[in-house]
Amino acid sequence: MNNRPSISTSDIRRDFLEFFRDRGHTIVPSAPLVPANDPTLLFTNSGMVQFKNVFLGSEKPGYVRAADVQRCLRAGGKHNDLDQVGYTARHHTFFEMLGNWSFGDYFKKDAIHWAWELLTQVWKLPAERLLVTVYQTDDEAYDIWKDEIGIPPERIVRIGDNKGAPFASDNFWQMADTGPCGPSTEIFYDHGDQHFGGPPGSPDEDGDRFIEIWNLVFMQFDRQPDGTLAPLPAPCVDTGMGLERLAAILQGKHGNYEIDLFQHLIAAAGRLTDTTDLDNKSLRVIADHIRACAFLIVDGVLPSNEGRGYVLRRIIRRALRHGWILGRKQPFFHHMLEPLIKVMGEAYPELGKNREIIARALLAEEERFAETLDSGMRIFDEVAARCDGVIPGADAFRLYDTYGFPVDLTADIARERGLSIDMAGFDEAMEQQRQTARAAGKFGGAVSIPAELVAQLRPTEFLGYDCLTDGGLEVVALLKDGRPVDAIEAGDEAVVILDRTPFYAESGGQMGDAGELDMQGTRFVVGDTVKLAGQFHGHVGRLSDGTIKRGDHVLASVDESRRRAIVLNHSATHLLHAALREVLGEHVAQKGSLVAPERLRFDFSHFQPVSAEELARVEQRVNEEIRANHEAEIRHMGMQDALDFGAMALFGEKYGDEVRVLRMGSASTELCGGTHVSRTGDIGLFKIVSEGGVSAGVRRIEAVSGQGALDHVAAEQRRLDEAARLLGGTSAEITDRVRALVERQKRLERELEAARAKAASGATSGLADSAVEVGGMKVLAARLEGLDAKALRDTLDRLKNQLGDAVIVLAGAVDGKAALVAGVSGAALGRIKAGELLAHVASQVNGKGGGRPDMAQGGGEDSPALPQALAGVPGWVEAKLC
Repeated sequence: MNNRPSISTSDIRRDFLEFFRDRGHTIVPSAPLVPANDPTLLFTNSGMVQFKNVFLGSEKPGYVRAADVQRCLRAGGKHNDLDQVGYTARHHTFFEMLGNWSFGDYFKKDAIHWAWELLTQVWKLPAERLLVTVYQTDDEAYDIWKDEIGIPPERIVRIGDNKGAPFASDNFWQMADTGPCGPSTEIFYDHGDQHFGGPPGSPDEDGDRFIEIWNLVFMQFDRQPDGTLAPLPAPCVDTGMGLERLAAILQGKHGNYEIDLFQHLIAAAGRLTDTTDLDNKSLRVIADHIRACAFLIVDGVLPSNEGRGYVLRRIIRRALRHGWILGRKQPFFHHMLEPLIKVMGEAYPELGKNREIIARALLAEEERFAETLDSGMRIFDEVAARCDGVIPGADAFRLYDTYGFPVDLTADIARERGLSIDMAGFDEAMEQQRQTARAAGKFGGAVSIPAELVAQLRPTEFLGYDCLTDGGLEVVALLKDGRPVDAIEAGDEAVVILDRTPFYAESGGQMGDAGELDMQGTRFVVGDTVKLAGQFHGHVGRLSDGTIKRGDHVLASVDESRRRAIVLNHSATHLLHAALREVLGEHVAQKGSLVAPERLRFDFSHFQPVSAEELARVEQRVNEEIRANHEAEIRHMGMQDALDFGAMALFGEKYGDEVRVLRMGSASTELCGGTHVSRTGDIGLFKIVSEGGVSAGVRRIEAVSGQGALDHVAAEQRRLDEAARLLGGTSAEITDRVRALVERQKRLERELEAARAKAASGATSGLADSAVEVGGMKVLAARLEGLDAKALRDTLDRLKNQLGDAVIVLAGAVDGKAALVAGVSGAALGRIKAGELLAHVASQVNGKGGGRPDMAQGGGEDSPALPQALAGVPGWVEAKLC
């Protein structure tokens, strides 16, 4: 088929980039899978994502030609085709897109000629195996293909109205309802008539014979709101070519999983799961999913129950599920990382650089999922046994919500057993949970501003970087009970909007300022300052004296001590973020924060608890930066300049064309609009108070700084001194005294346990003699005074050994509550289930319980019904045996 049968996937990447570098293109590195500053996208899903702002005209790169190999991921849709990955020839979660770009430079002629040259002269694809499509009205592209390239007209297919409405076909591309758009031309490879399928545009186009290789998009129009197309002043070219499907063609294969890269990963998956059949679809799933998971972790995503973290979690769990199918129930998936680095580490060195972080994150998720897989599978088996071919949506949701089974995983298991899922029922259950969560999250007191007022006002000018008090500020609006008013009177709770203000409005985690607004004889106490419609500072509070009217001028005074405490904590938060990334790794990313006067709270991505040693190092690094007394430099610059300067931007935050950059020494450089210290030494002291988990993959640190840190240390010392006094020693002796106390307690607990065991033995001596015989087995039901649940279980084990073929129920009572245990042993095991028996007894005393067929436990009320319930056990057993 070609003169380079041994061409590797790595060769293809290199050939592509070198070809376009030789033609004046700047080689641009792949953007991360998490789009920078674009909350409209969950993941980078195509090559054009990192150039979106260039096409929209809001960003001007330093080049007019570019080429790249972009890593992409498509697995975040509501019910996408994740369950097809591994089962078809070309479905993937992670894939690589080769692309070349022109930003107002070359256009259709060069793009088409270079594409043909690369495919047929460099990679030697037979020209007779290629055909192309063009948009139905794009005569320019048609003529280039026919007259300049020399493709016969029968291998040039016009696509347009025959595929749907105008401008909605596969060969007309647009970014949105309005804006840049244009026709495209696609290049297809013909695998031959031994494969089913027709050419593009035919009824059988979805077959496997004709495979799209390359899509060249020509953005030449600007779609107007009325639907008309205006020519763009600088037409652009945007091309995309899937590396995996191209490699399959160049390597003489029909399916993507047959290429060298995947064969290496599939072989590794086979070794790790002891699977010799390398055509097994589960090996394909594992090979595909390790790429998606590793690159997501590299780009800062960690497993969690929401957003990107949930997508990662469900991809990992699907891979683990397929390992489980192959009989591999011990952690194995993290071992796929090294084979991945071997085949992709040269192109993406960040894989090797972050190998420890990736492996630890994968292993942690494997261990977490192993704890739930068995129990979840038992629930699935129960549901499958009673359903009529369809897993009810409520049960699928229960598996998702309670056992951490992504619905894709449930669908996988169901499909293997010839079942389907009621997805409408699943969606309904999911929506009910969302509505419940939204209802629970609602609270009173939210402040909003009417739309008509927004149109009348200018954005509030913030003065608070330079001063905390200023006069002559005009009252431009007053809100009472959410409605604009002309005046407020003493006693009114209201929102005051000024033309200018030194009050900081809550944003970026920093709490809003408090203070006062004053006129002669008038005092408005500000309890909080909030940002309204993203533009206006709303001073929320109560008028204690006088009257305020729209148009009045006031003196605004921020509570200085409160602001100062907030400032210390905010600057300390930045140093904490930098220290966490230094100590734990660059995967750490801010997931939320609160900067209050009395404390700071910082949520960050990390996949395991932070050890005491790591916390100590983080605290030490922050205090080292404080003692270094770095200047807190504030710079204003363009967004790209800020990123080039090394500033860290937080995903999801909206930044304007000009941003504010805070740099404190070499450790911390971030975009931030908050208020900060002049020098790091102003913070004084930083002290971590607590560290814990918020959700899977997200940790939280709470800390104090400045006077708050000194107060915390003093309080800790007082508690230490009090503990030392109670132990009869000094602070220096407290560790030894506590150790001795703990050892004494352990000795007493052992003695108490021995006494309980002796008492239980005495209480149960001769108890076996009271068992009755039912159907050839011993049945015993008794109440034992003074025994807790553990003692009951120990007694149950002794009685099972004594009685052999037996059914036993024991009850103990403490403080009006009954503890229950049930056991079945010997030949009785095949006829009676302990869980059913215990549930029967517990239900009669308003309790519940369950367990295994041989042992179950539960509880209920210590009521007069308990002796009756125990007395009825032999009859229940006899009825079960009938």
